[in-house]
Amino acid sequence: MFMKNVIIVIGSLIVAFAFNFFLVPYGILSSGISGIAILVGLITPFNTGLLNLLFNLPLVVLGYFKLGKTITINTMICVVSLSIFLYILPVVQITDNILLSTVFGGGLGGLGVGLILKYAGTSGGLDIIAIMISRISNVSIGLLLTAMNGVIVLISGAFFSWDIALYTLLSIYLTGKMIDTVFTNHVKLTMQIVTTKGDLIRNDLLESIYRGITITEGYGGYTQEKKQIIMMVVTRYETLQIKKIVRKHDEHAFINIFETVEVDGNFAHN
Repeated sequence: MFMKNVIIVIGSLIVAFAFNFFLVPYGILSSGISGIAILVGLITPFNTGLLNLLFNLPLVVLGYFKLGKTITINTMICVVSLSIFLYILPVVQITDNILLSTVFGGGLGGLGVGLILKYAGTSGGLDIIAIMISRISNVSIGLLLTAMNGVIVLISGAFFSWDIALYTLLSIYLTGKMIDTVFTNHVKLTMQIVTTKGDLIRNDLLESIYRGITITEGYGGYTQEKKQIIMMVVTRYETLQIKKIVRKHDEHAFINIFETVEVDGNFAHN
């Protein structure tokens, strides 16, 4: 747990470095709430770190009720640490080339966010909204984030110039590609859970995970003890929460996770 939190903080430091040393000096926006914080920080006297914290707090509270305690705590660690780093790191233009700043800012930002997503589940902000919409629909998180970030690009063009908007678009694209390299959020996984506490686990899963569940009966090959086999197709975002639910009821459950090549049909329950 401690090491995971350290990695989240390191990821936040990388993101803050990318913002204050590459993107902010040229008025290039990033994706998500952080990009909105950069925009407001550029046109007002308020610090970007403080704005990032204020904009994220309502969404974190919403995430607590919709996504659960574990993801919310991890998100708070990310949001607070990123806001602190954005506040204390100076805004320094380390290159006179705006294209280099865009490339390195977008790439480093994606590296940091990828680490955060891998160990925290969400970096806050628009991630929380995208996860909640994705859980009750068949729309991928990546597509939802792309649509919401498109609005940020339009805002950038309206407030600054369309040259800056295009650099912002390039930055967001590079951030997304780097996130996919570190943490592929659109990959679907199949989880098979072999347990003797199938009913208890099923009830908890239906309350918190918006995915279809299939349960079959089985028995242990050695003990011949009756067991339930729970099968679910989920996203990487949900595996940690599912494992926590399973372990709460059955410490000895067997969990098998493997990548799903294709999903045909709606894998969210209504």
